[in-house]
Amino acid sequence: MPSRRAPKIAIIHDWLTNMGGAEPLVLEIHKLFPKAPMYTSVFDADKMTAFKDIDVRTTNLQTKLPKKLRFKHILWPTLRAKAFRQLDLSEFDIIISSSSAEAKAIRKTRPGQVHIAYIHTPPRYYWSHYEEFKNEFTFGPFTPFIRPVIPYFVKKMRQLDLESTKDIDVFIANSTVTQQRIKEYYNKPSTIIYPPVNVDRFTPPPKGERSGYVVWGRHVPYKRFDLAIKAANKLGAQLTIAGTGPDTERLKSLAGPTVTFVGRISDEELVKLAQSSKAFLFPNEEDFGISAVEALAAGTPVIAYKKGGALDIVQDGETGVFFEKQTVESLVEAMQKFEQQTTEDSRAFLPATLHRKAKRFDRGFFATKMQKIVSDYTPKDL
Repeated sequence: MPSRRAPKIAIIHDWLTNMGGAEPLVLEIHKLFPKAPMYTSVFDADKMTAFKDIDVRTTNLQTKLPKKLRFKHILWPTLRAKAFRQLDLSEFDIIISSSSAEAKAIRKTRPGQVHIAYIHTPPRYYWSHYEEFKNEFTFGPFTPFIRPVIPYFVKKMRQLDLESTKDIDVFIANSTVTQQRIKEYYNKPSTIIYPPVNVDRFTPPPKGERSGYVVWGRHVPYKRFDLAIKAANKLGAQLTIAGTGPDTERLKSLAGPTVTFVGRISDEELVKLAQSSKAFLFPNEEDFGISAVEALAAGTPVIAYKKGGALDIVQDGETGVFFEKQTVESLVEAMQKFEQQTTEDSRAFLPATLHRKAKRFDRGFFATKMQKIVSDYTPKDL
């Protein structure tokens, strides 16, 4: 009996222009299937050095769009969806898309192909967070003319987004909230596979004093670092903020004397910062929240807004403290509750316990589950 050949696999990702939460995940997928080429809408090779040894193939947008505008993703959703649909992937048996936007719009071009879609979230700006985004969209001097037509544009894009799901054989959600959105917006079942986290890299030290609060990530408005800053100001609490982004200068203007910005730091410095802080502030609503898992892995409890991916990560009173409303007052109350718990019980939030709790998000579990799904759906005639 002839031996079966290995399936030919292609990996599709929305864009490769900056390292967010989705990009380390797609790198992990590629590690599992290293012979697979990676298709993306546009690729900034200068910034994305982690992908330099990967066979990255772009859509026609890479050459079609002006270089200065190529990476402004908000401008090109319709063109991006069309570009993905035009890709000829007929040589591949299995297509794995990694998408929070239009990568899942690719089309199967021959019988027997399988499309496995890892969904970070259905596009937030069409679905779950449309009301917030429509007021944040800015197009310079054209904003007053463009905003009135946004509802008509979004209606069309929702139709196209729904159409793009028809070719998907397997839906994978990155969290419970994403699974709920897939069911609500697409009426499709999905399997949850949490994003991979290098938990052992953040192993807490056996001893060491911890002080101050910490938050890290890209400085963009939806991360709500402003809440963390205002809460620290109100309590006179030490807060260290790592990372940079378009919102950095505004955030600095809000900061009081107890708030410190350390900018972009190395992985080693981030680990040390996480290991030496008494709590990580997580004031934003994320689809998952890798940074919160990293904090737990470092033995650092998480004070989190009780919504989104945090519900999968934090257990109130065990690995952290929730706050109910996305307001300064609610976060301040949670920080005070945390201080009271740690004062009254010296064994509250033990670092070794928090690290153990973080283990369920280790990248080894991600690898095992992804490989099993690909194996289960590999065409039987290979």
